Amino acid sequence: MKWVIQQLRESMPFGVQPKYLFRDNDGIYGNGVRAFLESCGITEVRTAYRSPWQNPFVERYIGTLRRELLDHVIVFGQSHFERLLQEFIEDYYHIARPHQGLDGDTPISQTKQPQISGPSKLISIPVLGGLHHKYIRVAA
Repeated sequence: MKWVIQQLRESMPFGVQPKYLFRDNDGIYGNGVRAFLESCGITEVRTAYRSPWQNPFVERYIGTLRRELLDHVIVFGQSHFERLLQEFIEDYYHIARPHQGLDGDTPISQTKQPQISGPSKLISIPVLGGLHHKYIRVAA
């Protein structure tokens, strides 16, 4: 419980805090977390027991993270995990991975490359040690 409160403190620097905290009913929260949230003026919203579908965006992202990264690598510690997560998000998930909800586009659309007249070739750039790739078209 103390660890959770410390994580919440660190996630709200400079007095910037959310109005609501959506959470499940995990035992790590305890009564101390509820008191901390009330003292910060944050409204706690709890999902129903055994109802992961009540938080579909987080559930979908965690599933994607697990299937596309964590099922394929061995994590050697917290700092290694943080580096993998940062690379997964910044270099692959938002930039190169097509999203079904965006009709195959990426959340951060790359600037349109100028039309290449003449022959061109597709270059593959490895991401996450070659687990995934980004592709760009260049003049041949």
